[in-house]
Amino acid sequence: MPKTVDFIKKRRGALLSTVVPLWLGLMAAPALAQTSALASEAVGAAPAMLVADRVFVSPDRKLVAEGNVEAFQGDIRLQANRITYDRQTGVLNMEGPIRIDQSGSITVLANAAELDSGLRNGILRGARMVFDQQVQLAALQMTRVEGRYSQLYKTAVTSCHVCEDGSPPLWQIRAERITHDEAERQLYFEGAQLLIKDVPVFYFPALRLPDPTLERADGFLVPSLSSSSTLGLGLKLPYFVTIGPHKDLTITPYLSEKTTTLDLRYRQAFRNGDIEISGAFSRDDIQPDDSRGYLSVRGDFDIPYDFKLGFDLKTVSDDAYYADYDISDTDRIRSELSLNRVRRDQLIEGKIYNYKTLRDAENQDFIPSTILTGTFEQRLFPKYVGGELRLRLNAAQFTRKSSLDATLADANGRDMSRVSADATWLRSWILPWGVESIWTAGIGIDSFALSDDAAFDNDATRVTPKAALTLRRPMTRQTASGAVQVLEPIVQFGWTNVNGDDTPNEASNISEYDQGNLLALSRFPETDVREDGDTLIYGVNFAHFDTTGWFATGTIAQIHRDQAQSGFTSSSGLDGRNSNVLVAGQLGLRNDLTLTARTLFDEEWSVTKAEFRGDLERDRVSLAGSYLWLQADPAENRVQETSELWFDGAYDLNQIWRASANMRYDITDGRATRAGLGLTYRNECVTLDLSLSRRYTSTTSVEPSTDFGFTLSLNGFSVKSGDTTSRRSCSNT
Repeated sequence: MPKTVDFIKKRRGALLSTVVPLWLGLMAAPALAQTSALASEAVGAAPAMLVADRVFVSPDRKLVAEGNVEAFQGDIRLQANRITYDRQTGVLNMEGPIRIDQSGSITVLANAAELDSGLRNGILRGARMVFDQQVQLAALQMTRVEGRYSQLYKTAVTSCHVCEDGSPPLWQIRAERITHDEAERQLYFEGAQLLIKDVPVFYFPALRLPDPTLERADGFLVPSLSSSSTLGLGLKLPYFVTIGPHKDLTITPYLSEKTTTLDLRYRQAFRNGDIEISGAFSRDDIQPDDSRGYLSVRGDFDIPYDFKLGFDLKTVSDDAYYADYDISDTDRIRSELSLNRVRRDQLIEGKIYNYKTLRDAENQDFIPSTILTGTFEQRLFPKYVGGELRLRLNAAQFTRKSSLDATLADANGRDMSRVSADATWLRSWILPWGVESIWTAGIGIDSFALSDDAAFDNDATRVTPKAALTLRRPMTRQTASGAVQVLEPIVQFGWTNVNGDDTPNEASNISEYDQGNLLALSRFPETDVREDGDTLIYGVNFAHFDTTGWFATGTIAQIHRDQAQSGFTSSSGLDGRNSNVLVAGQLGLRNDLTLTARTLFDEEWSVTKAEFRGDLERDRVSLAGSYLWLQADPAENRVQETSELWFDGAYDLNQIWRASANMRYDITDGRATRAGLGLTYRNECVTLDLSLSRRYTSTTSVEPSTDFGFTLSLNGFSVKSGDTTSRRSCSNT
């Protein structure tokens, strides 16, 4: 070498303080690249390392590193074939291939580079910039300006896999110049063209896009094209606006042949919660003389003393708006305000509901438009008597707009207030032969205040003592193959005695009978009605857990009473002295298929209610479906039996094509109520969604409709859009 080793060691420190700041000037935060002095300080703060086959000083006093040159500092890595530093001119020359990586998010490739001593200006030739290993910008030349901007000339941008044979990618944007602002993380295009293959589709004199490392930025989101038999052909073009780091606004104009609609969505995150406001305003040909729309306000907040405040408020201009604009299938709008605190042994909860009916056959004045509920529950563990004491206080108020007096057949304008108090003591013992006994004793007190009611007294009080003894005998065994089997007979003797005035049934008109309330002393959902009399419940639980991964569980049970219980509908399976026989079970096959079923059989072993659900999750298929059969029951506003099938599934045809379908089919009427088909094409650079849906139901205000949807998005620029698992092949075979 022309100089001594000591001289090389002295110069090596200068090389480190130059190469590493070069990297920082290219890709790190702008504050680290303002001056070479700041960069040098950064080098001093974070140790750097240079590795090369040879490091020497040339005769013209230039420091040279060549052969597999690599420089490291933190998460920054620079690779080059040769680096030359001229201390007198402050010029740094690099010979490629050059590669600069930072945390795997941004990579710069170049054939050659030259930068000044301030690291604020320079030129990279044959440059390519890659974001998140997906979006790539290839240019003849890239220029660094003021340590913040990278200007690329004659540039092609794409997130598609680029083949070495020179064939064009599926899509690309070509521009005369692209400027990348590192501080704002924005890409500015000048003279840009969007090309599909090599065919120009759109021309943009100027275009701005966020670079893929920016999660939130102002700009247009993916547009969607739809065609509806109700609204005609339309385009939705959402625009996203960031309003500070914790709030944003999405504005979506919707223009079609029959409507002009503006959708808005505002979101804001707070230190202790979040809020979302969404709505739309429409002028359309369906109701040409009216302004239409809806508004929804939702939020959840943590407030002092471990309480949680939640609200979900909704309003709509007319009964058909939700259906016309395919917003929701709901036929009643429920607004809710809630306050609750849940602790291990205590529950405090208060709620206010407001209902608006969208049903043609329902009178808004006759339904409880405002409902207030409050609940306090406390668990205590008394030392002297043992066991657990549960205290519950519940209050509810139902208010209707009508002042028409209620009758025995119709609630009309009845208003009701109720306060219920319950105290329940539970204790268990293990008896001989492994029998578990659970003793329950308690009392419930209900007080009612009624108005606009000609059928019941305005003031009513009811006292209900209750007691029960439950006996279980769990038995397990292990088979020769290692499977575990469980068998548990259950018997319960129950007693309740309702004393007091007659009261209306406001909230317990429809009851379910399943494993969850099998051993309850009252299977009405609310305490405005309570079960009365002696009951005997007998049944058995069983389960099988196989070593190969599949399992099966089941329950068979029935309730016997000393007298028939009024208040239950015939299809609930709970009316009469003897309830229907409950048969329920679940089957799971190796964690990818789960089948759940529940059936009620009457005394003649005829099915009165049946429901079945299946869920399948495998590598290429996802399927969920259910079947429901209900017998006719005028008490539940069902004049004929209901038999309905529903499913929703998707199948991966290959790595890039995915087909989906859904349907809700009314077997009784022999027609579908809803059906839809979808087809999605997705690879590393593009996502195409095609959809077709049909709603067959109709009312006096809503007509059946058919909708087509089309969405095309270019992957890479949207948040979390990068999916590199299915890349197109460059093979021609």
